[in-house]
Amino acid sequence: MNEMARRPTPLPPAMPEEQERPRHHRAGPFGVLDIGTTKIVCLIGRTESDGTLRVLGFGWHKAAGVRGGSIVDLDEAVRAIRTCVGQAEDMADIRLRSVTVNLTCGQPESKLYNVQWAVGGRQVSDRDIRGVVNEGRMRTAAEGRDAVHTMPQHFAVDATDQVADPRGLFCTTLNARLHVIDAAATAVRTLKNCIGLCDLEIDEVVSAPMAAGLSTLVDDERELGTTVIDMGGGTTGMAVFADGQLLHTAQLPIGGLHVTKDLATGLSTTLIHAERMKTLYGNVQSSPDDDREMLMVPIVGEEDHQLARVPRSQVVHIIRPRIEETFEYIKDRLDSAGLTRAAGNRVVLTGGACQLAGVRDLAAHMLGRQVRIGRPVSLRGLPEMATGPAFATAGGLLSWAAGAGRGFQDVDMEEERQAGWLRRIVNYLRDRV
Repeated sequence: MNEMARRPTPLPPAMPEEQERPRHHRAGPFGVLDIGTTKIVCLIGRTESDGTLRVLGFGWHKAAGVRGGSIVDLDEAVRAIRTCVGQAEDMADIRLRSVTVNLTCGQPESKLYNVQWAVGGRQVSDRDIRGVVNEGRMRTAAEGRDAVHTMPQHFAVDATDQVADPRGLFCTTLNARLHVIDAAATAVRTLKNCIGLCDLEIDEVVSAPMAAGLSTLVDDERELGTTVIDMGGGTTGMAVFADGQLLHTAQLPIGGLHVTKDLATGLSTTLIHAERMKTLYGNVQSSPDDDREMLMVPIVGEEDHQLARVPRSQVVHIIRPRIEETFEYIKDRLDSAGLTRAAGNRVVLTGGACQLAGVRDLAAHMLGRQVRIGRPVSLRGLPEMATGPAFATAGGLLSWAAGAGRGFQDVDMEEERQAGWLRRIVNYLRDRV
């Protein structure tokens, strides 16, 4: 046997233990800020080499100066945000310069635009994608609103429909279906001013229910059709996902605080005690024992701390109508948007108010769908107290900041906007004429 035959086959080179970070994901560190009606949350995180997110810093503070998702007292809001961000910075030993912020202010709305873009027989390029997106933004600006997200749902290349990415294809006309989420321009400016007073800049403003969906849904739910209902303190957000993308969002001016106020009014007690009763005894489903179980309730305004005895059934009868009203509005919004079928047979409830006993069963009954409770997933290092549904939006903001949930990540959609109005007009005429 010759020398070559006896020589052992060399082993392949060892694979590195750490996987390469997914393309387009930011390494970090980066910060996010969830500004709600009841609480403000700040997370600082980074993307690990295997693509998972790690939380480096966590801050939480009771909300102040915010009502119904909008800033109503600038000084109080700034103090609360500064305190919250400071906690996260101290924990991570990092000083933030900018943050990604959730959007609940300015009556956010979903709109669909059909855009026709002249290509003239050449290949579709990044510039065409950017031009289509910016035309959707310009239409929104003409209505006095700011486009927060402009997401192409699908394209048509001449007579060929349902094209996900038309780049590289030749066509005469590029048709696009755009999903735009916008908000009142003045409310967005107030939000930016508030963050600026905290010595921070805004990287991006992100739809809150969309962020909640990024944090709580699995891939199959996004593909097959799922409605995310984010039940917060001052608002309830809704996001419909199907075919792997966001189809629709809506926001209702109803939240957990409205349930608390209903209890305070119905029982003539303080807001603090009403919140405590909601947490300890609240339910939307009655039981035979409710009439026999008596609760002691302090009467508001009584100097001698006079107490009243009320059956637990009265608490249930006050809470249930408000929750029923919320799901009735959700059902109406789905019907009016024409998304009853596209939304599929799944509902994911998240947000702090969804933790009220019996809400899941009531939602399943009223909406006629399978319902589960959604919690933030895939976040390493998240404190135990922040793993519940109330922190889903913050977790989704961190995922978005890392690069998740975006389409056409390799196209700089801001390039044309930063070029100035004159350059944009020249480019528009060049592409169209």
